Amino acid sequence: MSDRPVIRPVSQTDFEDWLPLWDGYNAFYGRAGDTRLPDEITRTTWTRFFDAYEPVHALVAEKDGRLVGLVHYLFHRSTISIAPNCYLQDLFTDETTRGQGVGRALIEAVYERASAAGAPRVYWLTHETNDTAQALYNKVADHSGFVVYRKMF
Repeated sequence: MSDRPVIRPVSQTDFEDWLPLWDGYNAFYGRAGDTRLPDEITRTTWTRFFDAYEPVHALVAEKDGRLVGLVHYLFHRSTISIAPNCYLQDLFTDETTRGQGVGRALIEAVYERASAAGAPRVYWLTHETNDTAQALYNKVADHSGFVVYRKMF
């Protein structure tokens, strides 16, 4: 058995194994219990991964025959580049495999796909309190210094 996870595109048959990781990711950001995402959002997100017209993609990390991580990313246009940018939207690893290179492998797999698509950059956001993730992010990317503002409706 290799210590390196296998990174691969998510498949239709992965739903039952992907779902606990997706739920864990959402719970980390406070979307659980009464604030849980509606099932319709989860179903729509899942469906988008397999729709060739959608710019949303998913990879999973598999280790010892089970899914231990996920990453979702999308390509979008920009006003400062002709090529699309790649936004790494969701990254989550199973607690039992944290610190074992799963997150790094998922990020590097997105880098490979973005490069192949001609994207000039990959970027993402994380919460300012997510110190564990930032310890990895500071090793694999540059902190842009930008502050995010938003208005929810």
